[in-house]
Amino acid sequence: MDLKTANRIVKALDVHKNQRAAAKALKMAQSTFNGKLKKAREVLAEAGVPHAVAPVATGGRKPIDERIAEHVEVAENLASGEATGAAKEAILENRIRTLENLVRTYKDQALSEQAVREKIFGIAAYKPTIPDWLSLPKSTKVRALHAAPGVPFLFGSDWHWGEVVNPTEIGGVNEYNLVIARSRLRTLIESTIELLTKHMVNPQYPGIIFALGGDMVSGNIHEELSETNDMPIMPVVLDLIDHLIAAINRLKEVFGRVFLPCVAGNHGRLHKKMRAKESNFSSYDWLIYQTLDRYFAEDEDVIFYIPDGSDALISVYGHKYLITHGNQFRGGDGMIGPLGPITRGDHKKRSRNAQIGQEYDTLVIGHFHQLLQMRRIIMNGSLIGYNEYAHANNFGYEPPQQALWITHPERGITFSMPVHLGEEPVQKDNDEPWVAFFEAKKVA
Repeated sequence: MDLKTANRIVKALDVHKNQRAAAKALKMAQSTFNGKLKKAREVLAEAGVPHAVAPVATGGRKPIDERIAEHVEVAENLASGEATGAAKEAILENRIRTLENLVRTYKDQALSEQAVREKIFGIAAYKPTIPDWLSLPKSTKVRALHAAPGVPFLFGSDWHWGEVVNPTEIGGVNEYNLVIARSRLRTLIESTIELLTKHMVNPQYPGIIFALGGDMVSGNIHEELSETNDMPIMPVVLDLIDHLIAAINRLKEVFGRVFLPCVAGNHGRLHKKMRAKESNFSSYDWLIYQTLDRYFAEDEDVIFYIPDGSDALISVYGHKYLITHGNQFRGGDGMIGPLGPITRGDHKKRSRNAQIGQEYDTLVIGHFHQLLQMRRIIMNGSLIGYNEYAHANNFGYEPPQQALWITHPERGITFSMPVHLGEEPVQKDNDEPWVAFFEAKKVA
């Protein structure tokens, strides 16, 4: 179909207002007219000629049929090579305007992850920039060896906020509820401050890393949890947010700056089964992190790093940590516990990350509620401590505790000091010396 025919069909619809009358005026069946009208609009669109189905003659603008005729004339001249410089410029400007309108339309319709956060959830965009104070210039490294001990790293995970542990069901070795959870969080923060400021020489730090490793709330993933939790999930989320704000402000008060890399766990999910796609966007952990980030959005000394995926890769003085919750590692053994699946999982992650240029030095995980601090793997304890699940599965007793260590600019991980959160240990009342050894007796 040529431009003149296309213009004649569109103009007929514009003049007669409906397809039946336009088809009758052109002496063709309505079904035939419908097909030709669709083709005519395609031809005009390809030629960059605007078309309409009703006159738009307002103010000083020309009627639609005159404007269409002008564009058709320009397009025909351009196609035949007879168009002048002004004509070429006119048709190109018109096509540019058409493309700009299409771009605006696509932008409005695009629903990116940024739009999910800002438009749907009303959550401010996160700040993924790693703070400058975690990278020490080479010129200052030597001087730093004789100055601050490094950057402290506090790992908070597996708090199960809202879960209730009944001491009568586990031999009386632990109890947990919201009141105890709040108390243990205060102990975690104050003990961390004491260890880093009163038990270290020259406790001058550029800031502190407070990583949140998932399973921050108990959640409703099991019926027994939804039936026995201290409160419904939404009040629990709000309660935890309030206490985390206080904890972060306290750390900032002492250390000046706080960096919070955050990953989601499995207990905070909305679905019964874990999902690979968009799992963070259906997690209460992620919602808590984003809400905190929004609260501290104007505070340059409190920086959040909240990846969309399950892993967070950060560098502290060049020492690279890969933080993940750990629920990806499954299996185990009655003798070595979770060490088998964790070691295999670490090997697979190192291989995968090496292939994409994202190598790391130390894997940092939670999930297993057992504290283990090594150079290649750091496995966190929990705030909740020993519970009915661990007791029913005959897991070894583990007190509530969280991992704390220091990263030195030259020596990497140096001081590892777990933060104990349970009851004060009972002091033995005896006359034992401060150190003793046993000597084997010789057989006569």
